[in-house]
Amino acid sequence: MISTKGRVLEALLSGQFICQVSHDEAHQFLEVDANREEVETQLNLFNRTLASASSGQVRFAAYRQLGDDERKRLTGQFKDISSSLLPLVEWLVLVQESLGHNAPLTQGDILRLHELQGVIEDSPAFAEALAKIARYALFNSSSSSIDAQLKLVFKRLQELGYLVRPNEDKQIFIATGKVDYVMDVIKYIDENERLALTQTAEQSQGDLL
Repeated sequence: MISTKGRVLEALLSGQFICQVSHDEAHQFLEVDANREEVETQLNLFNRTLASASSGQVRFAAYRQLGDDERKRLTGQFKDISSSLLPLVEWLVLVQESLGHNAPLTQGDILRLHELQGVIEDSPAFAEALAKIARYALFNSSSSSIDAQLKLVFKRLQELGYLVRPNEDKQIFIATGKVDYVMDVIKYIDENERLALTQTAEQSQGDLL
């Protein structure tokens, strides 16, 4: 049977983001200094290091040293992240505005699909915004139904690790730390928008795994 440390390493090396919502046991494991040191030692064998975002609330593996192969991978990863940022940002804005939140969605926030659906159905502007978001390649919806659009968007965001659904019988979702990670990436890109793609990927590699 694989140990907790083994599961943590497996998750990190596969590119997953560890936070209290998405990986509670792994998150608690990494809260212990000795455990983090052991994980760091093992990651170093794969040219990785334990990185964090959102004031240490989200942990992931980043490259330790950059060679030609790592630069190519980072540039590709950066392109993938950049292409998905616009639909993610528009969705975050839609959630914040439609639910009347004072701050962007963050780790631990609860989203009730039917509550959001009710607000969107009552507002043509929100319904139009949702339809636009759902048509992006990230979600690729061809439905004109608000219910179908929302369910597809939530399902896709769950698959991508931005949301978890504790009870499959209920349309209640919880935001993970990966949402906060995306906000950090957005801030980084905004502050460094004039950098060349490869240079940006290299400089931000601790945030772009």
